[in-house]
Amino acid sequence: MSREIELCPGRRVGGDQPCFIIAEIGQNHQGDLDIAKRMIRMVKDCGADCAKFQKSELEYKFNKKALERPYTSKHSWGKTYGEHKRHLEFSHDQYRELKKYAEEVGIFFTASGMDEMAVEFLHELDVPFFKVGSGDTNNFPYLEKTAKKGRPMVISSGMQSMNTMHQVYQIVKPINPNFCFLQCTSAYPLQPEDVNLRVILAYQSAFPDIPIGYSGHETGIAISVAAVAMGAKVVERHVTLDKTWKGSDHQASLEPNELAELVKAIRTVEKAMGSPIKQLLPCEMACNEKLGKSVVAKVAILEGTVLTLDMLTVKVGEPKGFPPESIFDLVGQKIKKNIEEDETITEQVVENHVKKVKC
Repeated sequence: MSREIELCPGRRVGGDQPCFIIAEIGQNHQGDLDIAKRMIRMVKDCGADCAKFQKSELEYKFNKKALERPYTSKHSWGKTYGEHKRHLEFSHDQYRELKKYAEEVGIFFTASGMDEMAVEFLHELDVPFFKVGSGDTNNFPYLEKTAKKGRPMVISSGMQSMNTMHQVYQIVKPINPNFCFLQCTSAYPLQPEDVNLRVILAYQSAFPDIPIGYSGHETGIAISVAAVAMGAKVVERHVTLDKTWKGSDHQASLEPNELAELVKAIRTVEKAMGSPIKQLLPCEMACNEKLGKSVVAKVAILEGTVLTLDMLTVKVGEPKGFPPESIFDLVGQKIKKNIEEDETITEQVVENHVKKVKC
């Protein structure tokens, strides 16, 4: 069982804590502050724990040539990639407004810091935790500086190898023990055969002292629910108000009805995980009383007879008698009164019967 960390004030993850559900708004707000607020309200109403955005200081994330590159995609918001990204990027004041709105709504608010200067701003903004996007997971100077801020960290692992993740662990752990890894495959939308949920188990084995989660870009909710059943303690999914909107992330995002269904399904699965102790439960008593079987006499048995297996069978009996698993223990026992064929074998008819206590 992974140790717990306090990811947000008053909200722990790991161990037996509920799965922490991050709704990744990202840049699906189309660069519109009002849409962003609608999305914060939507993810709160759907039951998510956190509304997350993506913050970049573009001149620190991209070099000049990358920003000047022509961008002719149908998803483009400008002639160059820089124009496109500037359209989608909120200012510091807009981020402050969004954080304040999230506080009013009652949901945790954070963002992926997509470069070191963005992390500096988010630290100033006092977000509860830093999300490290997959593109910066092997950016070791960035990781070190982010870890030194002292805030909890959620680190995605798309495009990385297990060897890299061991290096990430070795860099972050001595500086800041409050972090977790998310299994992730960086494809949009993600095909089921590329999800590799078993990596969750590999991470649990390799890093048993941190929570492990899942960041998904697939369509639908089934795979994310399966991740929780495998022990994911954090689940992150992109969300949108409309999958047909302009933008490359919308197709791999959940619409409000899907997000609400995901939250409901995760909470149901958490209840269903239950206890590892196998025993007859109170809710099974009615069925056991009606259909539970007993040992009965296969033939008429006279008083004083020592029981053999060929004298016994198992049926639904009235009244209840010895349960089926006791049939071999009855062999060699002496009967102290006559028993008719098809009669239930009860404790009262077995000589010197001592009831075995189950451990």
